[in-house]
Formats: sequence, structure tokens, C-alpha cells
Amino acid sequence: MRTVILLIFYLIAIILVSPVLLVLWAVKKKDPVLNIGKWVMGVSRLILGLKIEVEGRENVDPAKSYVYMANHVSFLDGPLLFYVIPQRVRVILKKSIFRIPVVGAGMRFAGFIPVDRKRISSGKRSIDEAVQAMKEKGYSFLIFPEGTRSRDGKLHDLKRGGFFLAVAAQVPIIPITIKGTFELMPRGRIFPRRGKIKVIFHPPVDTAGKTLADIPALASQVSLGMGT
Repeated sequence: MRTVILLIFYLIAIILVSPVLLVLWAVKKKDPVLNIGKWVMGVSRLILGLKIEVEGRENVDPAKSYVYMANHVSFLDGPLLFYVIPQRVRVILKKSIFRIPVVGAGMRFAGFIPVDRKRISSGKRSIDEAVQAMKEKGYSFLIFPEGTRSRDGKLHDLKRGGFFLAVAAQVPIIPITIKGTFELMPRGRIFPRRGKIKVIFHPPVDTAGKTLADIPALASQVSLGMGT
């Protein structure tokens, strides 16, 4: 019964979110993406019986921009982080998602950035666009540096794109550890089980004065944080 209720809820949310987003933006609400994300995940949490614990929120200064980097083990991870991160957050997403009717247009309008992972020039343009959004709009960006969801729940090698972004913008990186979502909704499962999720915000990793040559060391430091 919970699954049916949640499915109906998501279908209604998908239909309503795009026009609501446009209306909220037109009247200049604080951040419709943040508000809608928190509302959708908040209702989902109640329907699913999820308990969410957050640790280390004091490591986040809402007045600063960050590149958040989290482990990725479940479809729940993205909505979860939009729910718990206390800032205006955007994401760089693969270009194919933006081809989905209505959804793609809504994402582009909301400030999400497309990237063609097969083209280096596209990656550079996406990073430049994200840096500009941080400086002009105060956005932070969420990155899953493994590049895809882990099949075994373990942390795998981190790709470098998010580190290029953090160094280019000269903003701190906040490593995030997500615990529990793999057990509740591993890759391949359509709906999650009931249970507890824990999100840990680790201390920021400074990138001030860092260059591309420092990225391997930054990646090691972030990987160490995410793995704890």
C-alpha cells in the first residue's frame, strides 16, 4: 500500500512541479528548487517511514559557496541531500536527462547544468558555467565524484571533474558520508524499505591557492573523509 501511495505522489509531483517552479520564480520566492526539493523529500520521508539523522551541520557556513562531494550508493542519495543541505544547491547532470520533455526544460530553467561526458570541451563549458553561477548567484554544487551508483555499497575511485570545479572556483569542498541508503534502496530496487539514514558533513577541505597540480592530493583527502 505504501508503494502505491508513493507512486501516486511522485506522479502528481512530477506533473505539478514544473508549473509551480515557474510561478514561484515569477514571484521571486527565496529558492523554489530548494523549497520543492525539501517538500517532496519531506512527504516521502513520512510515507516511507524514513528516519534521517544529520551530523556535522556546523561545518557548513550558509554564507559561503561549496562543492559538496558525497558517496553514491542509492537513488535516494540525491533527494536526500537536497533535503538536508542548508543551502541553494545545483547539480551538473548528464546531457541526456535534459532531453526529457518538461523535466529537462524545468532543470535548465532552475539552474542545473548539462554536460556531455564524452566531450572534454563540454566538460570545460559546464565547469565555467558552474563557476559563474557560484560567483553571481551564490550557488553551491553537489557532486557524486564516483560518477555512478556503487553496486556493492563501497566507496570507489573518485573522478576528477568535481575537483576541477572546486579549484577553478577556489571554493572549499565538503565531503559527505551517506550511511543507510544502500541497505534501504540499493541499485536495482524500485522502492525503499523502512529504516534509518545518517548523513555526515565533514570539515571543509580548503582549495584556496590550489592548482590543478594539487588535485590528486585533494582527491585523496576527500576520499579519506567520505570513507569514514
